[in-house]
Amino acid sequence: MTNYFYKIYNREKLKNIFFLLTSFFLSTCANQLPPGGGEIDTIPPEIIEFYPADGTTNYAEDYFKIGFSEYVDKRSTQDAIFISPAIEGEIEYDWSGKYLRVYFPAKLREKTTYVITIGTDVADYNNKNRMAQAFIFTFSTGNEIDRRVVTGKVYDEKSEDVMIFAYRIDPALRDKVNDTTGNPLRYKPDYISQAGKKGEYKLMGLAAGKYRIFAVEDKYRDLLFQPEQDRIGIPFNEIVLAESDTLYEGLDFFLTSADTTAPRLISAIITDEMHVLVNLSEEFDLHDGKAGSTIIVKDNFHFIDSASGKITLPLYAYKGNTKATEFVLVVTEKFPASANLFVIADTLRDREGNVYSGDFTSVTYGSMPDTTKPKLFKTIPPGGSNKADFLNQDFYFFFDDAFNREDVKTGISLTDTLGRGVKFNTLFPDDASLVVTPSQKLEPQKDYIIKIDLSKFKDAAGNGYDSVYQYKFKTINGLDFTGVTGTILNAYFSKNPVLVLDGTGREKKTYKKPVNKNNFSFERVEAGKYFLWCFYDADSSGTYSYGSSNPFQPSEEFLFYSDTLNLKPRWTVTDVNFILEERR
Repeated sequence: MTNYFYKIYNREKLKNIFFLLTSFFLSTCANQLPPGGGEIDTIPPEIIEFYPADGTTNYAEDYFKIGFSEYVDKRSTQDAIFISPAIEGEIEYDWSGKYLRVYFPAKLREKTTYVITIGTDVADYNNKNRMAQAFIFTFSTGNEIDRRVVTGKVYDEKSEDVMIFAYRIDPALRDKVNDTTGNPLRYKPDYISQAGKKGEYKLMGLAAGKYRIFAVEDKYRDLLFQPEQDRIGIPFNEIVLAESDTLYEGLDFFLTSADTTAPRLISAIITDEMHVLVNLSEEFDLHDGKAGSTIIVKDNFHFIDSASGKITLPLYAYKGNTKATEFVLVVTEKFPASANLFVIADTLRDREGNVYSGDFTSVTYGSMPDTTKPKLFKTIPPGGSNKADFLNQDFYFFFDDAFNREDVKTGISLTDTLGRGVKFNTLFPDDASLVVTPSQKLEPQKDYIIKIDLSKFKDAAGNGYDSVYQYKFKTINGLDFTGVTGTILNAYFSKNPVLVLDGTGREKKTYKKPVNKNNFSFERVEAGKYFLWCFYDADSSGTYSYGSSNPFQPSEEFLFYSDTLNLKPRWTVTDVNFILEERR
C-alpha cells in the first residue's frame, strides 16, 4: 500500500513539473482559459484514497495522506481537516495534484488513537461544489484502537458544519477553583468532530474516561468558542465512558448565543429640536406588550449639562421605525448649543440578559425643526387579515413618533360591521406603540373594524393627522383548527416534563404545556407541520434552559419525537406514542 502511494506521489510530481514548465512558456503568448460550453459540474468531490488504512495500529509515520476524485480548493481543504486528539504546532501541507500529504509538527502521543476528519467545507476547484459528507478514518500509535463512539444531533436550521468539541475531564480537578478543563473559551478540545447536513454527528476514537462535550458554531475555525460571534450547544450532562462501553447515543444539542458582553451607549444625536436618536453597541431587550421588561422607558434616562449641572428628563421614549440597535428620546425644551450635554442610562440590557448600569455618552447637536407627523408604519396581524383568532387575539400598532397615552385612549374603537361595539383593553409597550386586546369573545368568521382617530396621535410638537384610520380584520371560523393527542412513555414526572409543538413553516407557531401523566393533548392548533419534543424543566421556569459553558452549567435534557407531525385542518391526530428513550 505504501509503495503504491509513493508511485502515485512521484508520478503526480512529474506531472506538476511538466505542467508548470508548459504554463511558463505559454503564458507569454496567451491567457489560459477553460473550455467553453458543456454542462456545469455539480458533482461534489470525494475522497477515493487515504493512508494509513482505517484501523491501522502501531503507526509510526509522521504524516497521513488523502487523494480526491477531482482537483479541490487547497484553502478550503486545509481548513476542513481536523485531528483528534488536538495537535499543537503548525501542520505542514504538501500538495501533489489531487493528493495531499499532511505532516505532523511533532511526534504523536504514544498508545493513542487518532481520528482524522475531513469536513464538508472541502470544495472542488472549478465550481466550488462541497463534499456531501464528512470523511473519517482512524489509526493508533499503540497496538489497539479506541472504539468508543458518541453520537447525536444538533437541532438547528444551520446545523451543518457545526463543530463538536469533546474535553477529557480529570476527576481530580473537579470542584476546584483552578479547574480549567473543559472550558471551550480557553482551551482547544481533546477530540473533534463535525455535524453533517441533517445535524447528525459521530465522535469516534474515544478512550475510556469522563467527557464534557459541546456543539460550537466556530465561525473562525480556530477550535475555540468565541461568544461574540459563535453559538454554542451545552450538554445536559457530562458523559462517562467505561472500559466496557462502545457506544453512547443521543447526546443532542440546541444552539444558543452565549454573549456575555453587556450593551453600551455608542452615540446620541439630536435629529431635530425634540428628538434624540440613541444608538447602542448591540440589539437590546424588547417588550412584547404583555410581559417582561424593557429599557425603553423614559424614567430610565436623563440628560445632564456637565457645565451647569442642569438635569433634563425626557418626555417620551420609544423604539419606532429605527434600526435594531437604536431608539428615540423626546425632549420638550431646546438645549443651548453651548451646553456640554450627555445622556445617561440607568440600566441597559441586551437580549441575552446582560446588564450595564450607569452608562453615558455625549450628545451631538442638530437644529432642524420638528415638522413630521406621526405615521403608523406597522401592524400585527397585517391589515385585512382573515386569520384573527376570536379568542385571545392581540392587535399591535406601531408608530414612528411618540404620543400621549391618555389622549389616544379616547381615539380608539372596536366594532363589528354593524357598528356594535366590542369591549377591549389597551396596553402600551412604549410611547409610540399600542396593543388592542378584545376583553370579550369575538364571533367566528366575522368582520371587525378597529378605528383609530389619528388626530389624537399628536407628537410633542403638536404635529398630527386629522383623519381616522380603519383597521379591518376577519376572524377564523374555528373549525379549521387541528390537534394532537397521545401517550408519553418512560417520562420522569418528578423532573417536570414539558411537551412542545414547534411549527416548521414560515409563520412558526409554538404550543407548550407541562405534563404530569401519561396522556397528553394539544387543542386549537393551527394546521401545519410540527416537531414534537419534550424537555425536563429542572429549574421550573416553564422555558427551556440552554445552560452555560463557563462556569459549566448543564442544559436541560430534551428528547425529540421521531416523526414530523402533519396536522391537517379539522382533523385531530390521535394515538401518538412518544417514547422517551434513555441515553445509553
